[in-house]
Amino acid sequence: MTQDPWTTPTTPAASADPARSILGDGWVSPSAPPWRSEDPTLTGRPASGSPFGSASPGAPPTPPPAGPPAYAPVPPPPAAGPPSPPRTAGGGWRVACALLAATTVFAGGFAIRGVVDDEAVTTSTASSNRGTTMPVDLSSDEPAAEVARVLGPAVVQIERGDGLGSGVIYDASGLILTNAHVVGDSRSVNVRLADGTLLEGRVLGADEGRDLAVISVESDAELPVAELALGEGATVGQVAVAVGSPFGLQQSVTMGIVSATDRPVEGSEVLIGMIQTDAPINPGNSGGALSDRAGRVIGINSSIYSQDGENNGIGFAIPIDIAVETARRIVEGESLDVARIGVESSTEGPADGSAGALVGNVRSGGAADDAGISEGDIIVGVEDKPVISFQDLAVKIGAHFPGDTISLEVKSDGKVRSVEVTLGTD
Repeated sequence: MTQDPWTTPTTPAASADPARSILGDGWVSPSAPPWRSEDPTLTGRPASGSPFGSASPGAPPTPPPAGPPAYAPVPPPPAAGPPSPPRTAGGGWRVACALLAATTVFAGGFAIRGVVDDEAVTTSTASSNRGTTMPVDLSSDEPAAEVARVLGPAVVQIERGDGLGSGVIYDASGLILTNAHVVGDSRSVNVRLADGTLLEGRVLGADEGRDLAVISVESDAELPVAELALGEGATVGQVAVAVGSPFGLQQSVTMGIVSATDRPVEGSEVLIGMIQTDAPINPGNSGGALSDRAGRVIGINSSIYSQDGENNGIGFAIPIDIAVETARRIVEGESLDVARIGVESSTEGPADGSAGALVGNVRSGGAADDAGISEGDIIVGVEDKPVISFQDLAVKIGAHFPGDTISLEVKSDGKVRSVEVTLGTD
């Protein structure tokens, strides 16, 4: 079973970015000063005062002439002047501020790039969770050095005609996780292993809404496989190590901590609860690994907050559980539709100021309607995890797929009841 191959969305005209996120293709374009708006009125769109910009630069700048340096150059900063208007993403992944005064959990869809052809892809029987690399010496006084030693071989550089990014080998059969904005519209890319070996990579497909893609390579030699921290999640304050190719500098390692988890950052139509880190990541790190101190991958680096296009200490990684499930669906040709619960709200929260997601409207025939949720109800929990706002509800729904059955805690008339909801597509 395959998806419609290579569906390409209509690309709006690009304008200068007000602020920048990682460009997985490695090109860094000038950006205008950050823009602000005093108008707080929102109608289901990101806050207009968002400091976040597009993860896609639209059309890349003119490439430099052949020859050194081997990585993408950084253009000079733009001349001073009034800020340019904000722009929407052009064919890539848009990162938007999480502050939504009004949001919805049931509208629209997003472009899906399915598998390239009907050729079967066989995954290895080895556990990709355990990996094939040697374990980290947790007693070492140099945790980043240990992570570099064991994880580095499984982190690759993804090269295409107009730039580069990073990727992580997660299956011994040659499957590589990366960002959708790294592969772009390419059906094949060059994959450079940590030892310098260059392989041809076949892009199996991409989920532009979640900014994830899968590449397949073949090698006569055994490929190193990263160990994945599946089912564990990240913890605020834990050590975080990023491995990738910032500006084409392959096998660069930086270290910081996990600054926050479940940080709402918007993809095309999916609000993903991202891992926020201060481990320095820059253009070219996109698709690379964010790991714990044991060398296990906890996330796929995807974007940064930046006013100048480079690292400001706020980076975001897609949690590995979401990344691996999305990759499985891409490889097996399953649906990449967005999960919907079928409720929306135009307020920031309950009138009494308490935590929770106030239901303002219920779509007839949607998942919430079928489960008996009504207008005026307050959703206070998902899968035994508290919901503090409507936006937080959207993040928790965004971690699932249509058909998943989840448990909600719903407050009506001051009483809380448990409700089972099977998520749909509208």
